[in-house]
Amino acid sequence: MKKNYYQKMAFLGMLLLVLLGFQKYTDRSDEPFPELTFISESIPLGSLSEFDPNDLDEDQWQKLGFSEKQTATILKYKKIVGGKFLSKEQLKKCYAISEEKYSQLDSFILLPETNSEAKGNSDFKTYEKRSLNITRKFDPDQLSQNDWENMGFSEKQAAAILKYKNYLGGSFVSKEKFKECFIINEENYAKLEPYLILPVKTPANFNAYTGKSNSFKTKTAQSIFDPNTLNVQGWMALGFSEKQANVIVNYRDKNLKGSFKTLDDIKNCFVISAEKFEELKPFIRLNASTMAKNSDDKKPEPKQEKTDFSKTDMNSITFKQLLEFGLDEKSAGSMIGFRKKLGGFMTKEQILETYNIDKELVQKLLSIASLDNSKVERHTLVDAPEEWLKNHPYFKYSADKIIYYRISNSDDKKIWKLLKTKPEYEARMRLYLK
Repeated sequence: MKKNYYQKMAFLGMLLLVLLGFQKYTDRSDEPFPELTFISESIPLGSLSEFDPNDLDEDQWQKLGFSEKQTATILKYKKIVGGKFLSKEQLKKCYAISEEKYSQLDSFILLPETNSEAKGNSDFKTYEKRSLNITRKFDPDQLSQNDWENMGFSEKQAAAILKYKNYLGGSFVSKEKFKECFIINEENYAKLEPYLILPVKTPANFNAYTGKSNSFKTKTAQSIFDPNTLNVQGWMALGFSEKQANVIVNYRDKNLKGSFKTLDDIKNCFVISAEKFEELKPFIRLNASTMAKNSDDKKPEPKQEKTDFSKTDMNSITFKQLLEFGLDEKSAGSMIGFRKKLGGFMTKEQILETYNIDKELVQKLLSIASLDNSKVERHTLVDAPEEWLKNHPYFKYSADKIIYYRISNSDDKKIWKLLKTKPEYEARMRLYLK
């Protein structure tokens, strides 16, 4: 009995200790949780401006995105190297500044590039902040590396600006896009903006081309050339993309029977913009011998009238007319085939869904040509022919369900509820319903 008694007392004692421990824990629940601070490795590039790292205090280094510990390390390193950073090379060796962070700041640091440059000047002083020299309005697309440097940008900054222009496809496009160049900070953009000869807003269709702009290379013709002897690589060397070069060669060889006869023939090629034509015009030489060689003079054909694409309907445009516009056979065939399966296009957006087409060129065609969908075959879900449902690209995957549901339902609304198709599929199907 005594043994049982002591066991019970021991159990109660342990239980009491557990309850007291729990109460102590709950009493601490109102204590404030330690505040956490997260330091971002990057800062908005638009907020950066040129700076001398020797002038920055602890607070200013932190505003550049460094933590307290990183800032302390940088300032300690500054003392170790003699209390002054002599060059970018020296600053870069500070282990608290990552390569990624340094590359972000590099263009804005007012220091010589190397220690040897700094030591070369006995009366060394840090680089002064550059002021921009702008005297008249200008088109930024026409400026060279030297032009940007003469304006007040460093060599690296000028190179970065030109690299950004190439990324956009060889043109800054608009003031909006020009402002997005990270080298152009807010202060400099405010000075440049009144002098820029650029549209204020970016064209609505610009995003459709940005994915291709990385591969676009802008080059200016440096010597005389005969456009009838150039192959795809030759046109690419003049600044055209591979697709554009293929269109030009296809246009010359198939539509013009092998050669450009006049400057207007070149100018009328849809992928050669008016600006690009004017750039190339002084260097173009049409050689009579190459025109004769490339032309089929033995079988003269009546001159075919050019198509006025502004009066052409996309639901009746022919394969030959698509080739005339500049599409290759694959693109033209795909578009005609897709239109035939649909029974006609209802919207221009559908045309861009066609596989294997040059969307950039087709988009240009759509901006000119019209679309008449009044003759396109349409039905209700209830009365649509079975063959039509099973062959139509938008209905064929739901055709069996539609045919089954309409046996006992004579109302399109009820059939839609039973189909439970995804909204995007339903939207496409409704284009062809009455």
